[in-house]
Amino acid sequence: MGAGKSTVGKKLAKKLGLQFFDSDQEIENRTGASINLIFEIEGEDGFRKRESEIMDELTKYPDIVLATGGGAVLALQNRDYLVERGLVVYLRTDIKQLMKRISRDNKRPLLNNDNPVKKMEELLAERAAIYEDLADLTVDTDRTAVPKIVDKICSFRTEKCASLQ
Repeated sequence: MGAGKSTVGKKLAKKLGLQFFDSDQEIENRTGASINLIFEIEGEDGFRKRESEIMDELTKYPDIVLATGGGAVLALQNRDYLVERGLVVYLRTDIKQLMKRISRDNKRPLLNNDNPVKKMEELLAERAAIYEDLADLTVDTDRTAVPKIVDKICSFRTEKCASLQ
């Protein structure tokens, strides 16, 4: 949430000549409803069910770049989809940077409360170890420009693919 997954993902896909997907955007496109509205009507459980269905479908596509929602890794089946079907990159960002990046974004239902900083801290505490565990590559994004992040991922991908041959 706010780490730059969509921004980096789009640039990475363009550089590699691959198709880009954002799982949250796909959910919105297919339902015709915003993530906020889905949360409001179906709750987080309803949203997570939709998210898992999209994750299963999208991770079956060959040669794509996929940006997932920050909470996608909470479901064990989603973790399995990611690890078994692709190269997983964790864009690690500190809390100050995350809050700065999303300060004017009201499209984050989990942060629409009286204390979004506290909620973000709770979410990171819950998710960071999972992100670390799943990642083939972790990239710190706090003070790194998007093109450098993309280059780092491309270099890692090239090395990883070469080692598999």
